[in-house]
Amino acid sequence: MKLFTTKAIWIGAILSLCGMLSYQVGQAGERRSAQARYEFMRQHPCPATGAKRGACHGYVIDHIIPLDCHGADDPSNMQWQTIAEGKAKDKWERNGDDCRHRTHGQMPPLGINLSE
Repeated sequence: MKLFTTKAIWIGAILSLCGMLSYQVGQAGERRSAQARYEFMRQHPCPATGAKRGACHGYVIDHIIPLDCHGADDPSNMQWQTIAEGKAKDKWERNGDDCRHRTHGQMPPLGINLSE
C-alpha cells in the first residue's frame, strides 16, 4: 500500500514553496513561518559558510523579540546567534516572569544582542 503517491509529494512540495504550507511549530508551540526563515537567510547568509539556504553549523536563527511576547515572525525580528549565545538567551528568557523582562526591560547576558 502506497502512503504517498508521487503526485501528492509534488503537490506538497509546490504548496510548500508557494508558502501555503510554510509553518513550523516552535518549542513553545508558536507557529514559525518557513518563508520568513527563508527570506532571512536570503538577506543574511550563514556567518560560517555564506550559504543562503540549508544548515548553518554552529549557528541558530533567533527571534530578537520572542514570538510568545508578540514578536514578529519576520526577518526584521531575526538574527544569527552562535549555539552558545542562543542557549544563554533561551535560559535568560525562561528565567523572566513576563515579556517586559524578555524584550528589553532588563539586560541580557553578555554577548546577547537583542537589537541591531
